[in-house]
Amino acid sequence: MSALAAGAAVDAGELPLTHEPLPSDEVLAGTPTTAVRELLTLGGVEIGVWEMTPGTATDTEADEVFVVLSGRATISFASSGLPDLEVGPGSVVRLAEGMRTIWTVTETLRKVYVA
Repeated sequence: MSALAAGAAVDAGELPLTHEPLPSDEVLAGTPTTAVRELLTLGGVEIGVWEMTPGTATDTEADEVFVVLSGRATISFASSGLPDLEVGPGSVVRLAEGMRTIWTVTETLRKVYVA
């Protein structure tokens, strides 16, 4: 069952999330944890909430757009030539499938994503 029914609302900033440690081969600094909660899928598109605690980790991205609700981070793009992104509340970001990124989270980051 979907966490977000038609005609309903959730407070994405207050939604309880269960954190888990990242795989050690993804962690570059600190002991970051992440949590994800899918809210619903519409026409094959997943919408949910994701959070990461302070630390630095690598990731391979899905095709997604997200809006930062809270926290701060720098996203670096490994070997793509793109400049680093500083993100915080209100930032809207587009990532493409397969991008290799490095996330340096300085304040626990929570985002709503569409992927």
